[in-house]
This record gives sequence, C-alpha cells and structure tokens, in this order.
Amino acid sequence: MNKISVSAPKARIYTSINLPSSKSICNRALIIKALSGSNNNIENLSDCDDTRVMVKGLDELQPTIDIMAAGTAMRFLTAYLSATKGTHIITGTERMKQRPISILVDALRKLGADIEYTEKEGFPPLKINGHTLEGEKVSLPGNVSSQYISALIMIGPVLKNGLTLTLTGNIISRPYINLTIQIMHEFGAKAEWTDEKTIKIYPIAYKPNDYYVESDWSAASYWYEMAALSDDAEITLPGLFENSFQGDSKVAEIFSELGVITEYKDKEVVLRKSGNCTDRLNYDFVNQPDLAQTFVVTCCMMNIPFRFTGLQSLKIKETDRIAALKKEISKLGYIIEESNDSVLEWNGKRCETDFSSGIDTYDDHRMAMAFAPAVLKTGELVINEPHVVSKSYPNYWKNLLTAGFGIKEL
Repeated sequence: MNKISVSAPKARIYTSINLPSSKSICNRALIIKALSGSNNNIENLSDCDDTRVMVKGLDELQPTIDIMAAGTAMRFLTAYLSATKGTHIITGTERMKQRPISILVDALRKLGADIEYTEKEGFPPLKINGHTLEGEKVSLPGNVSSQYISALIMIGPVLKNGLTLTLTGNIISRPYINLTIQIMHEFGAKAEWTDEKTIKIYPIAYKPNDYYVESDWSAASYWYEMAALSDDAEITLPGLFENSFQGDSKVAEIFSELGVITEYKDKEVVLRKSGNCTDRLNYDFVNQPDLAQTFVVTCCMMNIPFRFTGLQSLKIKETDRIAALKKEISKLGYIIEESNDSVLEWNGKRCETDFSSGIDTYDDHRMAMAFAPAVLKTGELVINEPHVVSKSYPNYWKNLLTAGFGIKEL
C-alpha cells in the first residue's frame, strides 16, 4: 500500500476509539521487567513496531539485534546491553545509522561500559560487551533527548553502586524523565531528584510486578485535531487518565485554546467542540516535541497564526521534522518560517495550493497521522507511504474508517 486517498466524513464525528497503549510506557516497562529478571505480565502491550522490536530484542537477545527505525529501542537497549552480560551488535535502518548516539555512549563508557562503533564514529551500529558496571557518577547536558537520560537512570538500580546523574544547562522533556522515574518506583526502585539538576538512583533491585499500560496521549492528539477541524464532534477515548505521567497529556490543555473541551470520566475522556478559539497560539513544546506536527497542521488549517518554540529535537527524529513540515504544509497553501533550528512560526503568509502529488511522510509515522485530519478542510487528501503509522499506531487508518472517514487504496 504505497498511497491512500483519505476523504472527510459526510456527517459529524461521533465515535469511540480504542487508542494504542503508550509505547513510551511499554518500552520503559519492558526494559525494567528485563532488569528485574521477572516473568510477570505487562498488560495492554502495544502492537506497534517500536514495541514489537523491543519485545523481540529482549526475548531473543540474538548476537545481532536489528531495531529497525525504533529510536527508543536503540537508546534503551544500548544501556541495557551495556549493563548485562553478553556480547551483541545493535543496528537499525539507514536512517537510524544517521541518528547520533555518542552522548549516550560516552556516558556509558564513563560508567565502565565496553562499546565500540562498528561503522561511523558516533553513530550506530554498536558492538557492546556487556558486564556489571561499577561507575556511579555521570553528567549529561539537560537539553539532549530525554531517552538518553531515561536509558541511563533505568539501569541505575543494577549498577554496583547505583547512579548519580547530573544534568547541566536547560533541561528539556522533563515529563518524560519523571515518567521513567514513576515506572521505576512501581517496580520497587528508589530514584529521586535530589535537586533541580540531579537524579540519584540507589542500588536497590527492581521487584517483579504485574503492570498495566494506559492508552497513548500522543495518539490521542490526532483525535483532538479532528475535533478541532470538524464542524461538530463527540469523540470518546477509553484508557486515558486525567492524572497521567505522560507528558503529552498536556494536549488537552493546549487544544482547549483551539476550541476543544475535554471531559474526564472514569478511565476515559470525551472530546467536544466548545467554539471558543484563540486568535493566536504561542507555545513552548520543549516538553512535548512529539505534539508539534499536530499543532502546526491544526493551526494552519484553522488559519490561526502561531509561534512554536522548543523544537530543537525535531531535526534528529525519524526525519528532519522541521524541514518536512515546511515542505508538506506548503502543499496545502501555508508558508511557515523557521529560526534557530528550534522555532516554527506562521503569521498568515499563503501560497498556491498543490497537493496533487500527495503528502509525503518521510518514513515518519507522525507526518502521516498529523496531516490526514486536514481532509476535514480539504475534502480529500492523498497520503504517500501510509504504512508508516505502524511505528506507533497500527490501527490508525482502521480507526479513521470507524469514525466515518473514507479510505481508498490507490
């Protein structure tokens, strides 16, 4: 399936959608379960690509582990394999081989890890000779991917002397770090912020624990987008919790400025139109970078000017998301400006529309999912390489059909 045509529903969106479970939580819980040596059950595991490669990698522990395009698996497994006995090569797609990992490797080496680059210095693939690590102190810049930080603190309890991690400078994506610490607590670890910049993890072993994974707030963002772009909507999303530790649960608050209200019920939320929209949306996405594509497309299609900051991690995601957003949104007639490799802004500048060739997805699941709801304003839209959604939300197109959208293979 190389292309699909997506068309808008003929009636109001009135539906209930079972979202995928949070891959952020799944992949953390899987690593922690492996470090605990537990056979206990993790319920509601995601069937997305990123989680499947993590399960496969941990279950099989082959001499060569191919995590394909899963950045989370690359970072988490690099730390895990460094702290557990065995020799492995970990590799991935060509794009993965272009995504830097030296910050994590350098930190692990300071803790005593034996890691070699097998191709290009600073990038995967990696050869890891795992053993018990005795180092106990390391520092990282706070503005790096939170996945590096989470990878390190999750192995803290199995280090001989525990781990003290100091973060320097501005700390981004703090909610993801706190999510990791919370899951560690639920498996019996002792980890805490001792001050604004320091996390201490004690050498107290993880305990086996049955664990239930909640639904994914990142996936929910596309349904918020549909509610905002629709004339009328009532969308029920089971499995979401108001007091979630997922950083992307902030989506509910931000979309309230774009006319979508959230009603929290017992283990579900209901989205409705409120009709009250801001004239301009300014937001710092430093703690929720995965929501940026959703809000760029939503604001443009609603003709709401915006200035989004804190996007410095977007250039090293599945694709250069800033470049991809600028190019694809121009097909829909909007010219957005970039500055400082971390800011995207639209102040009303338009261009001729030309989306006859379809929206390119750049091997990036979030490009496909963020642009598809634009059909609520365009009527119809072609999405190229739509299968990329399997990375985090395999049933996305089926769910759109459930909600009344038209989906046709081309």
